[in-house]
Amino acid sequence: MCRCLRIQPSGFYAWQRNPLSQRTQEDARQTKLIRQAWNDSGKVYGYRKLHDDLLDQGESCRPNRVARLTKLAGIKAQIGYKRRPGSYGGKPSLAVDNTLDRQFDVAAPDRAWVTDITYIRTLDGFAYLAVVIDLYSRRVVGWSMQSRQTTDAVLQALHMAVWQRKPKQRY
Repeated sequence: MCRCLRIQPSGFYAWQRNPLSQRTQEDARQTKLIRQAWNDSGKVYGYRKLHDDLLDQGESCRPNRVARLTKLAGIKAQIGYKRRPGSYGGKPSLAVDNTLDRQFDVAAPDRAWVTDITYIRTLDGFAYLAVVIDLYSRRVVGWSMQSRQTTDAVLQALHMAVWQRKPKQRY
């Protein structure tokens, strides 16, 4: 067998006689803890936050050791996304009068609606969610989700709100 593996028999028997060192055993134990903390973070944390997690668990270790063990285990932090050049600006938006004037307490339903757009990161890219909220009930009265951020998404959410609530009069 030693001939097949191209090792010396004396080296094999020395390896067989000597168990793993205390440091190697401790490294293996801490690597399991690091991997568990990394999985719990959604495979996002780097060695600094993993070190903080180990300290919270009561483990005593130095940041350099955690960095070494994460490198050996192939654990890497998820790096933030950079914005593409030229995607910062756009056309200037249309200025609309501020009729609410930051008065968000409304006396009756369907007197004031507010809208917002947010993006949600998915495995297929971004999904854009446009929402219309009634300020009286604080409930979503209309929404629309699309793969691109367009005016059509906001208009669909507004049409849904009008169709569902059927406001009686214009204020």
